[in-house]
Amino acid sequence: MIFTRTRYRNQNHKVLPNFGSQKTKVKIQKPFDVYLFFTTLMLVLIGVMMIFSSSAILAQERYGDTYYFLKKEMIYIVVGLVALFTTKKIDYKHYQKLIFPMMIAALVLMAMSFIPQFGHSAGGARRWIRLGGFGLQPSEITKVVVIMLTAYLIDKKQERIREFAKGYVPVIALAGFYIGLILLQKDLGSAFVLGSVVFLMLFVSGTRTAYLIGSILAAAPVLYLLIFSVSFRKRRILAFLDPWKYKLDYGFQIIQSFVAFRSGGLTGVGLGESKQKLFYLPEAHTDFIFSVFGEEFGMLGVVFVAGLFLFFVYRGIKIAQKTKDLFGMFLALGLTSLVGLQAFINFGVVMGVLPTKGLALPFISYGGTSLIMSLACVGILLNVSTHTGEEVS
Repeated sequence: MIFTRTRYRNQNHKVLPNFGSQKTKVKIQKPFDVYLFFTTLMLVLIGVMMIFSSSAILAQERYGDTYYFLKKEMIYIVVGLVALFTTKKIDYKHYQKLIFPMMIAALVLMAMSFIPQFGHSAGGARRWIRLGGFGLQPSEITKVVVIMLTAYLIDKKQERIREFAKGYVPVIALAGFYIGLILLQKDLGSAFVLGSVVFLMLFVSGTRTAYLIGSILAAAPVLYLLIFSVSFRKRRILAFLDPWKYKLDYGFQIIQSFVAFRSGGLTGVGLGESKQKLFYLPEAHTDFIFSVFGEEFGMLGVVFVAGLFLFFVYRGIKIAQKTKDLFGMFLALGLTSLVGLQAFINFGVVMGVLPTKGLALPFISYGGTSLIMSLACVGILLNVSTHTGEEVS
């Protein structure tokens, strides 16, 4: 079965004998998707291994503790797993009732990043806030909230989703508002990913293709200005086109990534034996961690991890296809697309196929909010997977 751009109908009902005077509905609840769960665990374990391998020397040099980044990542994993099992237990339909409080919470968190007492900037972007000594990246939370909002609106407007004023505009306006806030944080990569996911959800919902193409054409000049009016983004594009011309600044990182993959060859140089992580590849434990992985495990390791993400996307789409209501279907589709798109954009960046965007590799790159929210998304997907059984009466 594949997604079809038609109105969703639930036709899976059976009538069972009832010896009382009233029919009773019985919902057959399936076990959660163990394939998705164990695929996620494998990716997290690979992340733990690679964070230690890529950050140990840096941690010793910067903090005097070889295990500094590893210990922090283990805390994030524990919190993330708590988030996973918590969201796995919550019926996903409850998010429909909480969508407006979540929208307000996301708005408050995004606004706090612009308040000097809370906001924290790095690399020219103001993407973080600090609460009680802990760092938080509001855009990671906002991405999930916007996907829930889009699924909610598609469900509510299913009869009018092909109408411009009453169907398309409300969805694109609300989603666009939050995407605009992310852009104000100078996080073009996250804004691009979220916008792409929203457009995919609208396309699958049956929105007229003309509306989507028109919006893309209208956004193109804005995207051009966002890239070429900001010096560091412009230099990233130029470095992407000719990294060796800018080998001492913006092209340096991608050239070192090329060297890492070339050194890895077919089978890699071995775990912990990467040379590029020795201060050649800047911040190797974050956005470019996959380069270190490619050097240490070679092309075979790269294909294996790419295969895990492909399988993750496959399982997420299967969950979406089997879900019996529109909200659950588009929620699963959106969350799956969010994880998958971020992963394959990261692959494209570190391999020089796409310009540098500053996007983490889900489950593998070092980072707290990204990992916790990715695991929370998995928990939601697992909950949706338990509600794909038939409802009989």
